[in-house]
Amino acid sequence: MNDHKVKAAQMAVDLIPNQAIVGLGSGSTASIFIDLLAKKAHEESMDITCVATSGQTQQLALGFGLKVVDIDAVDRIDVTVDGADEVDPDLNGIKGGGAALLFEKIVAVNSQKNIWVVDSSKKHPRLGSYKLPVEVVKFGVHHVYNYLKTQDLKPVYRQQEDGNYLTTDSGNYIIDIDISRVDDLSKLADDLKALTGVVEHGLFINVCDVLLVGNTGEAIYRKED
Repeated sequence: MNDHKVKAAQMAVDLIPNQAIVGLGSGSTASIFIDLLAKKAHEESMDITCVATSGQTQQLALGFGLKVVDIDAVDRIDVTVDGADEVDPDLNGIKGGGAALLFEKIVAVNSQKNIWVVDSSKKHPRLGSYKLPVEVVKFGVHHVYNYLKTQDLKPVYRQQEDGNYLTTDSGNYIIDIDISRVDDLSKLADDLKALTGVVEHGLFINVCDVLLVGNTGEAIYRKED
């Protein structure tokens, strides 16, 4: 187990109060957080309710004995803890390497606070070294792909090991695009959401409130506009 990920996850667990409604992210660091949160909840007899961002996360949390409910069963989410594939100095990030970007974003935008747990390798001066996932409905997907190709975004269908297209929990496909030469990411985010057939993208802009960096022990807070 990566010690840096464990440290970042433990830093996040220490910020979770009793009786909180907690959004559980997806991915390796989020999985460590779920394990540590379950141990703390058991040891301290905490009353924690959780909302999961993927079927895999839900099964993991239930296996650790956490209470998990549907997002529509709660009227608020106090805090969500998740990982990120890449983060810039303004705490904007790319997420979706685990193909859970749609549910992750729904949970995130409905959370009062979002904490991301990473190690310093995820921090970059600008976003784009990591491919941006775009979740697309199956119907007409090749037309979306072809449009993204005309925009010089170098689209690639995400595939499973057997060569078939990966299917998300919502039954959609993912097209990964290259945004390394895109300067206006806010405009790109808007343009992608406006593209018919696109369900969601992995640009998380003005979402993260606190970035916890395991190997440095840093807690970086988003600057207020």
